[in-house]
Amino acid sequence: MSVLMELAIFPTDKGGSVGAAVGRVVEMIRDSGVVYQVTAMGTLVETPTLAEALDIVQRAHDVLAGDSSRIYATVKLDIRKGDTGRIYGKVRSVTDRIGSVNT
Repeated sequence: MSVLMELAIFPTDKGGSVGAAVGRVVEMIRDSGVVYQVTAMGTLVETPTLAEALDIVQRAHDVLAGDSSRIYATVKLDIRKGDTGRIYGKVRSVTDRIGSVNT
């Protein structure tokens, strides 16, 4: 099984710049050992089970909850039996069809 998750989570009570808080969440994701990719609008994560993906959401909340009274989060999930390595494979599937992509 492969669970692709896009997670955007940040405190809403810290002003206009929340990069430091988001950085703490990304450090937690990195240290968890899962495959991940930071994007401009969220962090993509691939886990072998739904429980592991949801655990990352809980842990991300816990990272921020210590010094935040309000946290905003969005989560998107793509759950598929069998396939793994989809975090990069899905992008490669598109870029192979169009030849090149602006990066």
